[in-house]
Amino acid sequence: MTDSLTFAIPKGRILDEALPVMARAGVVPEDAFHDKANRSLTFATTREDMRLIRVRAFDVATFVAHGAAQLGIVGSDVIEEFDYADLYAPVDLDIGHCHLAVAEPKGASATNGASHLRVATKYPNLTRRHFEKQGIQAECVKLNGAMEIAPELGLAGRIVDLVSSGQTLKDNGLVETGHIMDITARLIVNRAALKTDPRVGALVEAFRADSEKRSAA
Repeated sequence: MTDSLTFAIPKGRILDEALPVMARAGVVPEDAFHDKANRSLTFATTREDMRLIRVRAFDVATFVAHGAAQLGIVGSDVIEEFDYADLYAPVDLDIGHCHLAVAEPKGASATNGASHLRVATKYPNLTRRHFEKQGIQAECVKLNGAMEIAPELGLAGRIVDLVSSGQTLKDNGLVETGHIMDITARLIVNRAALKTDPRVGALVEAFRADSEKRSAA
């Protein structure tokens, strides 16, 4: 089989934790990948039949779901937000731990009983579903960053965003008021590629074996 595999990895918080996991599964990027001045999106690996693409986390899911990449690593928040039918997440890598939370300014006026809220987030689907369960209509203002200043500028009363230590919320005068979901990074694969290319299945098993070994340690 001569076609190259494409493995999509996310820029940002997960990447540093993902690289050792990838290496143990046999996915090792070329040296140029580690050059912080390198702005390339595509990189060779130590496998002649595989290349890496380094893109935004949301784009990792899109590339894999549509078959432009056969495998990738992304947070479970992205998987749940998009819910692509052609995306399969067979292995929890147990890295990238954080959670998705609702936050608002400290000391904000109580909104108990409110039937409508404006929320700034890059997760409109998860946000709407969360508030629908409470009988609240959430008007989502889509932002890709700088969520924490939205309440101060009057753009939205609340935000929904990823929280790790909580320090960023604290620094911006916000407090967590709701927990939506816990998040870890997952190996994702394109369903069609898994069925037709045995290399994809072999990689899934390599990542699964590593995850099980770490869990048992």
